[in-house]
Amino acid sequence: MQATIVTLPGDGVGPEVTAAAVRVLEAVAGRWGHTFTFHEALMGGCAIDATGNPLPDETLRACEQADAVLLGAVGGPKWSDPSAPVRPEQGLLRLRQHFDLFANLRPVKAYPALAEYAPLRADLLRGVDILFVRELTSGIYFGPRQEQGEGDSAWDTMLYTVEQVRRVARVAFEAARNRRGRVASIDKANVLASMRLWRRTVDEVAREYPDVTLEHVLVDAAAMHLLRNPARFDVVLAGNMFGDILSDEASVLAGSLGMLPSASLGEGTFGVYEPIHGSAPDIAGQGIANPTGTILSAALLLRHSLGLDAEARAVEQAVEAALADGARTADIASDRSAALSTDAFTEQVIGGLAVAAQP
Repeated sequence: MQATIVTLPGDGVGPEVTAAAVRVLEAVAGRWGHTFTFHEALMGGCAIDATGNPLPDETLRACEQADAVLLGAVGGPKWSDPSAPVRPEQGLLRLRQHFDLFANLRPVKAYPALAEYAPLRADLLRGVDILFVRELTSGIYFGPRQEQGEGDSAWDTMLYTVEQVRRVARVAFEAARNRRGRVASIDKANVLASMRLWRRTVDEVAREYPDVTLEHVLVDAAAMHLLRNPARFDVVLAGNMFGDILSDEASVLAGSLGMLPSASLGEGTFGVYEPIHGSAPDIAGQGIANPTGTILSAALLLRHSLGLDAEARAVEQAVEAALADGARTADIASDRSAALSTDAFTEQVIGGLAVAAQP
């Protein structure tokens, strides 16, 4: 296979973890006989500094010519003023809107080898394997809003249409068919009109999937269940804001934010892949960032945009094998003096590709 991948390293540790994932993808290409062409472009705070725009037109054009985008992280203290007219996260929102990437997949898996780093008892983590499907281009992040400068009122609107809910719900139900056959739809239908529309529409979609079990869970109850009994969840379907908050809460189940990947998808095969962590400016340039979330994001890229499921599984198996063998970056090391650098951890994953699966 031949594929073009645009990398948007971004800010902070973004360039370091993106470089690690590119090395893994290059190793996959060499082992399985593929040709991956990489083009790097600006996005985020670095793009603001260089061009005044968090998503320059040149970057957008490069993404339009690509099969997939691999993103590092954006933002940092330099650009953290929420009242600033131009902010790094605006580039990310524009990217999602431009390509109509309405479904955000966030898998959360608890690795037995990392149970000691999670704040829950090990027995509560047993069997935890959750896929969050978050609606990404609607809801309160994109609805009508009113700001009045330094005035005494402002408002944001949680706006959803039936079609916006229907299409992301179908992503969740299709995913559940290939997992354990359960969808938990998160809402606040007892209070919010938009969430009553959400629940009604999800019920309609559920009738198309009689082989999948649906339950509705109020968002506050879901927040509790994620900590008391996380293994009860299979696929979790949520709106933009609730999905953002709950998936970040669930990230602690994996032991570190650095462990978790994500995929942002639309109707076709194009997608944007990124770890869920931020730019971690406090450790940028030290070579100690955990690249696992970005490497696993690259695995999602292989699966969803390139259709290379065997290669994706090999990367995931290589990561799990490295962790089982004791490979640790500083964020998941009980003895930080023995922690591996970003490069050393990546090398161990690449070495694991040789035995993870036969081409």
